[in-house]
Amino acid sequence: MKKLLVILLGVTCAMVLSVKAAEGDKSDKSDAKAERKALIEKYDTNKDGKLDKDERAKMSAEDKEKWGKVGGGKKKKDEPAKENKQ
Repeated sequence: MKKLLVILLGVTCAMVLSVKAAEGDKSDKSDAKAERKALIEKYDTNKDGKLDKDERAKMSAEDKEKWGKVGGGKKKKDEPAKENKQ
């Protein structure tokens, strides 16, 4: 009986920890989404909802760093990988 209680307690603790970790990921994603939206609103001069090459070139160094952190520079799935030539 004691073994069963210990096992149930362990499973319950594991479930609680995994739920808390999942909630933390959601808040990080929503923060990044809000930051990305703010950067687009700030630099999107043609108001198409995207930042093109010229608009990204006008970003401050600080905002470029933020843009990279919030996923602004991520590749599309169908975009080929660039090779590093050294």
